[in-house]
Amino acid sequence: MLLKELVEQKRVCFHQSFHTWESAVTASCQPLIEDGSIEYDYIDAIIECVNKYGPYIVLAPEIAMPHSQEGAKGVNDTAISFMKVEEPVHFEKDNPIKDARLFFVLASKNHDIHLDNMKKLAELLLDEEIVNDLLGVKDEEGLLELDKKYSQQ
Repeated sequence: MLLKELVEQKRVCFHQSFHTWESAVTASCQPLIEDGSIEYDYIDAIIECVNKYGPYIVLAPEIAMPHSQEGAKGVNDTAISFMKVEEPVHFEKDNPIKDARLFFVLASKNHDIHLDNMKKLAELLLDEEIVNDLLGVKDEEGLLELDKKYSQQ
């Protein structure tokens, strides 16, 4: 399952809160910066797109998927990372529907692998029970326990 893969690849992080959505997006990208999958140019591209098009990266309440256009500058590999924030990150003032606590960063270099990643992510996020469990996770151990729980079903 995707959660175990992310922990094994060291593409997860956990934070208490952020003062701005920009700093949250930057932090959510950090695991991919550290493993060389992306460069800071890609973070700049994501922030620029959100400033230009609005918070399109908030797919549902509590869930953000920071990404930019395919072929964006600063992408070295196709990858996903996960970040959980305890306090909601506000993307639009006074609009809680655009708050997020679960971040899944997407970077795409290989279209086929990217589509496979999107499929795994969709399967994960379409299950309301998994999303609720993810909101309660505090660390990597919690992610691995969830992975075990849902892999056995």
